[in-house]
Amino acid sequence: MSMPTIYDLKPRFQALLRPMTGALAQRGVTANQVTLAALLLSAAAGSCVALFPRQRWPLILLAPVLLLRMALNAIDGMLAREHRMKSTLGAVLNEMGDVASDAVLYLPLAFVPGFNPPLVVIVVLLSVFTEMIGVVGAQLGAGRSYKGPLGKSDRAFVFGAMGLLIGSGVPTQGWLTPVLSLMVILLVITIFTRGRDALRMP
Repeated sequence: MSMPTIYDLKPRFQALLRPMTGALAQRGVTANQVTLAALLLSAAAGSCVALFPRQRWPLILLAPVLLLRMALNAIDGMLAREHRMKSTLGAVLNEMGDVASDAVLYLPLAFVPGFNPPLVVIVVLLSVFTEMIGVVGAQLGAGRSYKGPLGKSDRAFVFGAMGLLIGSGVPTQGWLTPVLSLMVILLVITIFTRGRDALRMP
């Protein structure tokens, strides 16, 4: 039995966003435009963290930015599937956009006092591997795997929670480095879980 993750809530999240998705489709908004909007949002938030690493407000913004990014990610998928906007370019933008968004949003945390820079970089690199191993599974015919204890939605929750805590003035001593270390372990488990699925060719 697979470990439950935040990704399991995706159908309910999509149901809430479906009316908005339909309205956007009627207005001519494309899936690719929404994908690029999510990337630009991540880049803007990450830039704020990098430019003001000692300020609290960019960290507090992480949680709402990540929630909005998750909404945009869900909307672009529904536009593609349910409004016949699938394309090869869209598939590339979707996968690369997720990886790029993680990088530009999370890497600047290495400049924030209290964060262990090498651990932040390792977490981001492993996050890239988790997404790429899912793509490999799809190429091998085993399907895109989203399994594992620290997928995209789970990472967003953890980083958003850390941002809220630190931005609210909670001291980082004693818990931040252990949390990042645990993320490394969970990401490795996620990579192996998705890799195992990728090797289960039909």
